[in-house]
Amino acid sequence: MNVAFEAADALLLARGAKTIEHPGGTLYEHLQRVRALLAEWKAGYDVQLAGLCHAFYGTDGFATALLPLDQRAILADAIGLRAESLVYLYASAERDDVYPRLHEKRVEFRDRFTHTHRIPDGESLNAFVEITAANELDVVRHNRALAIEHGKALLKLFSDSRSHLSSAAWQAWRSEPLPQ
Repeated sequence: MNVAFEAADALLLARGAKTIEHPGGTLYEHLQRVRALLAEWKAGYDVQLAGLCHAFYGTDGFATALLPLDQRAILADAIGLRAESLVYLYASAERDDVYPRLHEKRVEFRDRFTHTHRIPDGESLNAFVEITAANELDVVRHNRALAIEHGKALLKLFSDSRSHLSSAAWQAWRSEPLPQ
């Protein structure tokens, strides 16, 4: 394991990720599985780190935060500025605002923390969608009720936003046996 992954892992443990419930066990286990999916899909190093740490500031779908926003430098020191910026992008996105437009080439993001708008560069947008695909795939694999309620809509979301996904991520979603 590389130094940044070790630092991220230590920070997750120090911040109590193993004690927080999440579909499929604990938040820590979920984050490890998301990172493993991203590695399986051959995502870049920073994307894997961001996937491992995507819930540090909470998300629009999971309010529990491991770090307050005024301590972003702690995470940046552990995983690097690029990976931390992807964590912030993921955490700050208002899903109801962003998800319906993920099929577009450029997507304006509304920051749920600052209420400002920004258009991430293409690489960051692709990373956001890839992390989202890994996160949501892990959730539907570990929570049947959520899979029944949201599985088809998520499959459509990732079908519509395929231009931002790796072929491996799209194949994983396409072949996932979703409950009816």
